[in-house]
This record gives sequence, C-alpha cells and structure tokens, in this order.
Amino acid sequence: MRFLGIETTCDETAAAVVALRPEGGGEILSNEVFSQIAEHQAYGGVVPEIAARAHIEVLDRLIVRALEDAKLELADLDGIAAAAGPGLIGGVIIGLTTGKALALAARKPFVAVNHLEAHALTARLAGGLDFPYLLLLVSGGHTQLVAVRGVGDYLRLGATVDDAVGEAFDKVAKMLGLPYPGGPQVEREALKGDPTRFDFPRPMLGRPKPDFSFSGLKTAVRLEAEKIAPLNPAAVADLCASFQAAVVDTLVDRLRAGIRVFGERVGPCQAMVVAGGVAANSAIRRALMRFCGESGLRLIVPPVALCTDNGAMIAWAGIERLRLGLSDDMTFAARPRWPLDSDAETLHHGKA
Repeated sequence: MRFLGIETTCDETAAAVVALRPEGGGEILSNEVFSQIAEHQAYGGVVPEIAARAHIEVLDRLIVRALEDAKLELADLDGIAAAAGPGLIGGVIIGLTTGKALALAARKPFVAVNHLEAHALTARLAGGLDFPYLLLLVSGGHTQLVAVRGVGDYLRLGATVDDAVGEAFDKVAKMLGLPYPGGPQVEREALKGDPTRFDFPRPMLGRPKPDFSFSGLKTAVRLEAEKIAPLNPAAVADLCASFQAAVVDTLVDRLRAGIRVFGERVGPCQAMVVAGGVAANSAIRRALMRFCGESGLRLIVPPVALCTDNGAMIAWAGIERLRLGLSDDMTFAARPRWPLDSDAETLHHGKA
C-alpha cells in the first residue's frame, strides 16, 4: 500500500509518499517540505493570507517532486490523504481540495486526515508500537495529553486552558526581541544562560487534573524583562534559560499527573509518545528521557523532521485509516477546529 500525503494546515507546505511494509511499519519513499519562514519573518508570526498564497504557489511542484523521488506515477498509488484540519482554514482548503482532485482524477481512495491524529500515529510509522499509549502533543497551536487507544479512538486527558507551549515560546521570543520563529531562538539563547537566575512559576504544579497553563509564565517573563530593562545579551540568555527550565519542570509534572489518570481510565501506561514541533527541543527531550527512564516507561520521540508538520505523517495516517476500511468522499469539508475526541470541546474549555 502506497499513499500520497498532503499537509497545508499552517506555514509548511508538504507532500510525501509512504509505503506500508509487509511487517506492518511504514517506509518513507519521499518527504518534501517547503518552509514559509522567510515569508512570515518580517511580521513576527504566521499571516494566514500569506500562508495560503504560498501553499498555492508551491504545492503542485512539491507533489510532482514527491512522486518523482518515490519513482512512482499517480496511477501507482493506492490512496491519497490530505490534512482536513485543524488549522488555518485557507491553507487547509488548498491542500484538501488538491487531494480530492488528485483522487478523483486517478480514481483512488481519498482519506481526509485530522492533523492531530497524524501526529498521534506518527510513532507507529517505524513499527513495533501497539495500542494503547500516552501521547504528549506539544506544538505552536496544541498542548494535550491524550490516551491513544486505537485509530480513531482517543481520550483527551488534559489540555492547555490558555496558551499552547509553542505559542508561549514564540511570544517570549518576541518580547525579548528574538527573530521568528521564536522557539528555536529561545532554545539557542537558553544554552548560554543561567536557568536559576529567575525564579519563574511552574503553572498547575501538583494539581491532580493533567491540564496545562502557560499564560501566567509568559507574563512573569515579561514583568521580569521590564524590571531589568534595557536588556543586555546575558540577561536575554538568562531569561530564556529560566523560562525553558520552568516549561520543562511543568511538562514533567503534568506528565506525571497524566500517567496517573491514564492508569485510572485506560490501564497501566507502558509507552509514551511525544509529538509536535516543540518535541524538537533538546532540553525537553532530555528531561522526558530521564523521567521515563526513572518511571520504567518506554519513550518514543519521532525524528526531528517528523515532529514538525510534514506530509509523511499525513500519508501514514491515511494508510492506518484505509487499512481499517475508513475513507472519505468528496463532500468532506475543511475544519478549522477538529478535536480528536468528541467530548474535548466541552471538557476542556474549547482549547485545542
């Protein structure tokens, strides 16, 4: 089974071809990603209209290149998958419409993929990971703890009540005068700083419900920065290091609560998966490896290239769904919001 995956939910345009291996895992035959960082850098964040135009300009070429790299024609595919949400609606419509058109033209099954489900299933691409497992999804738009019980079967255990963790990284970077994208810049500065200089709060520390909050931490950084302004390079590095240390401590504490709730609602937790762009942060990776080692948990963190948005994860989610006989027709609509579990909107304040 060979699938084309299309991803256009935010500021990366991506197309990839993934094949199902006989033993059950996947093989990435091609994985083309066009980053729009240069287009958005002057604005300090993603501009939806600019993102949509950029997707239109490059998507067709990326698809052609992905097929060429995989040494396949459109007719050789067994299905086409496109991210149908959640995300910036203009971009989502472009990728979804393109996927539908290709599926119609080639008379292939079409799968509309939930971008969050694609992140949730990416760790299974390498093979050897069975359900259920605990997912920590950390990105610019999402911070969730999810029990992954099967394809299409998700139980959200906790989520952010305000900012996502990646959003907090980006906003801290902006207030400290660091260039976009902010997350990697904060991590880079933190390597040079003293994580103990500023005693920032650890939001929700010790609470039994595994929810997250980063708005107060972000405000604490701003107040401290204003107090010691004008900022010199050493102060910026120390603020970044102290902020990142607070984020790491918070994630580990909330994960500890999530494992306990997972045990109560699903059963003993044997494996944890970390996914999303923030999973590329090396300090967070090291802390989670240490925590899981001490807790006897198996930790699976996809390669950095599969943590950020990409087409391979969309193609793999399409394979996972079509194997179960799940496909979609041409009436499937783009969704700017699309929680993994049906109760998420009411249980978690409508936050993704």
